[in-house]
Amino acid sequence: MPTKSPYDPRWMLGGRVNPANSSEWENGFFDRDSWAEIMSSWAKTVVTGRARLGGVPVGVIAVETRTVEVELPADPANLDSEAKTLQQAGQVWYPDSSYKTAQAIKDFGREELPLVIFANWRGFSGGMKDMYEQIVKFGAYIVDGLREYKKPVIIYLPPNAELRGGAWAVLDSLINPRYMETYADPEARGGVLEPEGIVEIKYKEKDLLKTIHRLDTTTIALKKELEELIAAGDKIKAALIEEKLKTRISQLMHVYHTVAVHFADLHDTPERMLEKECISEIIPWRDSRRLLYWRLRRLLLEDALIKKLMKAQESLSVGQAKQMLRRWLVEDRGAMDAYIWDKNEEMVHWYEEQKRPDSVIAKNLNAVKQDAIISKINQMLEDCPDVALDAVVSICQGLTPMNRGAVVRTLTQLELNEETTATNTQG
Repeated sequence: MPTKSPYDPRWMLGGRVNPANSSEWENGFFDRDSWAEIMSSWAKTVVTGRARLGGVPVGVIAVETRTVEVELPADPANLDSEAKTLQQAGQVWYPDSSYKTAQAIKDFGREELPLVIFANWRGFSGGMKDMYEQIVKFGAYIVDGLREYKKPVIIYLPPNAELRGGAWAVLDSLINPRYMETYADPEARGGVLEPEGIVEIKYKEKDLLKTIHRLDTTTIALKKELEELIAAGDKIKAALIEEKLKTRISQLMHVYHTVAVHFADLHDTPERMLEKECISEIIPWRDSRRLLYWRLRRLLLEDALIKKLMKAQESLSVGQAKQMLRRWLVEDRGAMDAYIWDKNEEMVHWYEEQKRPDSVIAKNLNAVKQDAIISKINQMLEDCPDVALDAVVSICQGLTPMNRGAVVRTLTQLELNEETTATNTQG
C-alpha cells in the first residue's frame, strides 16, 4: 500500500517480493509480470509503461515520489562547460517529465490502449529556468493528448496522494468528459492550493486574531480588564495586563492556525471532491484493482456499442446513445433489474450476453440502422424530388423477383387505400 514516505512506484504497479520473506510475493495493482516500463532513463520523476489489468492491456503513467538525480553532460564544443548533477524533487512536473508524460499519452493513444494514470502531483515547477525550458508548452501538450484520447482514461489518486496546482487543472475530467474519469482513495487529497496556502490567503493572521478575541474567554476578560485600567489611568497595571494579553495570544495563535489548516484540509478530502463532482467515486486501495477492472471492462464494451450506434445514426449524441442502451437493458431484463445499470460487473456480463446475433441489442441495433437508412433516403428524395421516380425504378431493378413483387403489391395496396379514402370523402 502506498505510504506517506517516498517509495518506489514500480512496487505499487507490478508488485514485489516481500522483503521479510523472499518466498512471498506482494501483488501490485496490475497482473504479475505484466508491467513493462518504457523511457525509463529519461525524466525519471515520471514512470511510464504498459501493463495488464485482469488481462486487459493498458498504458500506465505514475509518479516518482523520491528525489532523483539528473546528470547533464558537458558540451564537447565548449571547453569551459562541465558536467552537472541536478536534483529533482518527486511529485513535481518538470519540463522533461511533462514532455515525457505528453509523449506517453500520444504513444498510447496511437496504440488505442486504455490509459491508467496514478495521479500524485503537487504541480508544475515554476522557476525562471523552467519557463525558458517551455514548461507551459509541455503542460499544454498533456492537455492536448488527453483531449484527443479515444479510449477510456482512468485517473486514480492512491492513498496519501495529492493533486495540486497546475496538475489539478491538467487532469480535470472535463477536458475529455466522454472518456476521462477520476477516482480517489479515502486518504487522498486534491485541490489547487494546499491547506497552508489556503490559510495564508483566506485566513490571515489578522483573521486569526479576530477569532481569538471573539471565542477565547480568557482573552475577552483580559481585554475588558485592560480597557478598564486604561480608562482609570493606571498605566502600570495596564502594561502588565497588556503583556499577559500578548502572551495569551501568542500561545493560542499556533493552536488556532492548526485548526484553520485542518478546516482547510477538510475541503480537499475525497468526500468534498465527490460532492463537487470532481471525482466519480471514492475507491479504497484495497478494492481498487477489482472495481477499476470491472469499470474498465464496462467502459470498453459500452464504448464499442456507442460507436456502432453513432455510426448507424450520426445525429445521436453520446448521452442519447447511453440512454438507448439503458432502455434496452430494461427491455431485456425488466424494470425490476434496472438497478443493474449502476453495477459494473453485472453490466459487463450483460454486454457479453448481448454479443449473440439474436440478442436485444443486436435486434435493436439493426432496427436503428434500418431507420437511419430509410431516413437518409427520404431526406435525399426530399432534397431532389425530380429524381424520385428514377431512384425508385433503379432501386426496383436491383431487387430480387420476390422483393420486386412485394413492392408491386405494396404500391397497389397504397393506391387502393387512396381510392377508398377519396370515395369516403366524396360520400
